[in-house]
Amino acid sequence: MSETNHEQSFKELLDAGVHFGHLKRKWNPNMAPFIFGEKKGIHIIDLNKTIYKLDEACNAAKQIARSGKKILFVATKKQAKAIVDEKIKPTGMPYVTERWSGGMLTNFATVRKAVRKMSMIDKMFEDGTMDNLSKRERLQVSRQRAKLEKNLGSIADLTRIPSAIFIVDINRENIALLEAKKLNIPTFAMVDTNSDPTSVDFPIPANDDASKAIAVIVGKLADAIMEGQSERKNEKEKKAAVDKKKEEPAKA
Repeated sequence: MSETNHEQSFKELLDAGVHFGHLKRKWNPNMAPFIFGEKKGIHIIDLNKTIYKLDEACNAAKQIARSGKKILFVATKKQAKAIVDEKIKPTGMPYVTERWSGGMLTNFATVRKAVRKMSMIDKMFEDGTMDNLSKRERLQVSRQRAKLEKNLGSIADLTRIPSAIFIVDINRENIALLEAKKLNIPTFAMVDTNSDPTSVDFPIPANDDASKAIAVIVGKLADAIMEGQSERKNEKEKKAAVDKKKEEPAKA
């Protein structure tokens, strides 16, 4: 990263309050390498380290997207839900913003079963089967569909276990983190001063409570993913053009 870009990134992170950690007494000692100091009893995160780790995470996420694989985003805390929905939806990556259902990764077959159930209910609406049910039965089925949509809507297109997982607040989403680790799925996460960065493959030291801070970090990841997807698309188009040329009969 050039010096100018570094300065711009530093200012952007500073303005978003990415550097504000938790109270000193709530810290996790493993965060020591990422802490710049303290102010009024609150730990201050070293933004130079954040920039370095964010670059590392973005490069890895870009490569995953470039290879056509999926990264699952997990952010169920109030201040992160809408941000993840807004920033990640355009990338086409799956995300969970309501509730992490235990076994979503380790018992993936059951999750797929629930998604199929959702599709089956949709088909009932489309082919008129619902019209043959009583008003009470229709209401029950509709409620069941709404519940499935709330919990699984954004992962409905996830046909296989994701290639990586990104978490906002690993203390809150500890079950998701444990499941990913159990399956050796690479993990990306925003880690605040009360978190253990050693439990994540790509930790990004950052304030995981402030909406602005979450928006900046998730936005950078989303940009990297879209860059990777764009490169993949261009490569495919080039290959298709080359293949087409090969198929054309040689001109005399």
